[in-house]
Amino acid sequence: MSKLMDGQTPAVSSTPVASERGIDWRRVFAFPNPVNEYSARITAALVVALSAVTLLTGFGWGLAAIAAGFWLRVLFGPRISPLALLSVKVLTPWLGRTRLVPGPPKRFAQGIGAAMSTAAAVLLAAGLAPAAWVLLAVLIAAASLEAFAGFCLGCAIFGFLQRRGVIPEDVCEACNNISLRRA
Repeated sequence: MSKLMDGQTPAVSSTPVASERGIDWRRVFAFPNPVNEYSARITAALVVALSAVTLLTGFGWGLAAIAAGFWLRVLFGPRISPLALLSVKVLTPWLGRTRLVPGPPKRFAQGIGAAMSTAAAVLLAAGLAPAAWVLLAVLIAAASLEAFAGFCLGCAIFGFLQRRGVIPEDVCEACNNISLRRA
């Protein structure tokens, strides 16, 4: 097999494959960039629905499912998360709309959801149910903003942190450069 010259990178396929040196972990843990905003909003609506059912019923397994879904989306993008797959493969195509937005802020927002839902699950397991349900209510509020108003709270926090230099500019050039954004 021919070797690549310095600075060249091989074409990236959408599925992780084993190479001569092993698994390409960047592909395994890849997150799409850009992201269809409508898919993100539909996924958020599904999170709201699952979270509301969990809050209303008090079933702890719901918190575990919510946390697992967020972790799957953070780590692997929409490839193996059941809610994201339903959104990306079924509901968004049925809707037939596309609006591409930068992926890094959406991944950051998924990370916040993963942290909050995991914390809620841990609090519930520790016998601190009221604190767990408050965190889940906050998560429902944030996901509702994304789903129904198109305002991604995690993306806003990402932008704030990027403007303050906490997140490097090169993580999301489109986020940093207004001229690269679509109208």
